[in-house]
Amino acid sequence: MNSRSGALPSPAVDQASGHAGVWRFTVPPVDVSVPQMRHAVRDLITRRGAPLSRDGLDGALLIVSELVTNAVRHAALLTPEVGVEVALDAHRLRISVEDGHPYRPRALHPNPEGQRTGGRGLLLVQATALGAGGDCGVEPTAAGGKVVWAELPLDRH
Repeated sequence: MNSRSGALPSPAVDQASGHAGVWRFTVPPVDVSVPQMRHAVRDLITRRGAPLSRDGLDGALLIVSELVTNAVRHAALLTPEVGVEVALDAHRLRISVEDGHPYRPRALHPNPEGQRTGGRGLLLVQATALGAGGDCGVEPTAAGGKVVWAELPLDRH
């Protein structure tokens, strides 16, 4: 996580897809970072002209919100910065959130008898990604943290 908070490095643009590239943001692990990243990702996707339906964009923003919220709530003590990466290519949108906590979460199974209102974020991410024909997962980082990611297919013309 070496770029400055909110800074957009020059993207590596695929000439065949004018919207393609990779952008990285870093934010502090605080509550206000969640809406900031949701707005930044929405603006980026819109500005790049990525072929994503309104439902696809809503799904992407839900994923950003849930993944950044998890990093803020569960990894803040071990994470001076949360990294958010948005990658667009000709066929997909990939959203990745990196934090410094070593725990590798798994989507929780729904518990109809439970009264908990929290703990469903990764289940929502998984349902959103898989329901759209994408994928999601978690990978360790070399520094001992993790990257939680989700991919959504772009709309076909």
